[in-house]
Amino acid sequence: MQWRNPKTTGKPGGLSFDADALARAEAALQSLSGEFEKWMGEDVERMTAARLAARQTNYAEPAMLALFSTTHDIKGLGSTYNYPLATLIAASLCKLIETPAGRDRARARPAVVEAHVDAIRAAYHAQIKTGDHPVGRELLAELNGHVALLTADLAT
Repeated sequence: MQWRNPKTTGKPGGLSFDADALARAEAALQSLSGEFEKWMGEDVERMTAARLAARQTNYAEPAMLALFSTTHDIKGLGSTYNYPLATLIAASLCKLIETPAGRDRARARPAVVEAHVDAIRAAYHAQIKTGDHPVGRELLAELNGHVALLTADLAT
């Protein structure tokens, strides 16, 4: 016989969640939501600075890794900060520069890197938050297309 905590939900043997803890976590996240705009702006500034450092070093490996790190932060948090379009654009750039081979391709086509960073900056400054925006949707499709061409033969 398996013991189950009466405060949890879920199936026996499966993952269980404490409903009260989940509610507290959601409330905590909601209480922080007033800071999301500021935090997104700070992440965009860090990514922009990393892009500048990459550009100044001719996209040297350490600078590209720093750019990947800052872009990966936006990929992970953009939706939480209410910028799901930024998350999708950041995911596209991360796909390109997450591997050494991808970074080599990005060095050969730095305009693709630059376009991704500029698109995230523009989305943030213009408050274009979702992929439902017609310009955002077109821009994302274009960026994804370039990354797909550059990474088509790379192992994932």
